[in-house]
Amino acid sequence: MARRYLLAGILSGAVVVLDQASKAEVREVFPLWSSRPMIEGFFNLVHVANKGAAFGFLNREDIGWQNGLFIAVTLLAAMVIFLLLRGATDRERLYAAGLGLVLGGAVGNVIDRLRFGYVVDFLDFYYGDYHWPAFNVADMAICIGAGLIILSVLTSRRHASHSH
Repeated sequence: MARRYLLAGILSGAVVVLDQASKAEVREVFPLWSSRPMIEGFFNLVHVANKGAAFGFLNREDIGWQNGLFIAVTLLAAMVIFLLLRGATDRERLYAAGLGLVLGGAVGNVIDRLRFGYVVDFLDFYYGDYHWPAFNVADMAICIGAGLIILSVLTSRRHASHSH
């Protein structure tokens, strides 16, 4: 098996397992819409139902189509990720790692959408009255993965321009 598929698959699988395990613990320990301060004035563990996308985008009760839309977008993204992996080389480890993290995060959140009709979010960082929208392990993997993809593209362009 090509190394890029193995790397992306391992990372994707690890993200799904960590994401689903952490969300199961939150669902078991915290009632929905509850909050527990962990670092006063900075960080709470919460249990919220996010019907929207990352960081609460389209998280509204008055629209019902967002769940289907986000499931479809996730399936499309998964197909694109597989195509991007197919076009990559085994030497593009950073790129493959990024794609694997994004895929794992997307799958983790789509599992919630299929099971519950929303995504379980539980990490709440804040300062004063300003709260960053609650998020989860899958969201972190998507953001870190996107950063790795950008970094890999930037570094490969830099190496390509120095080789000419």
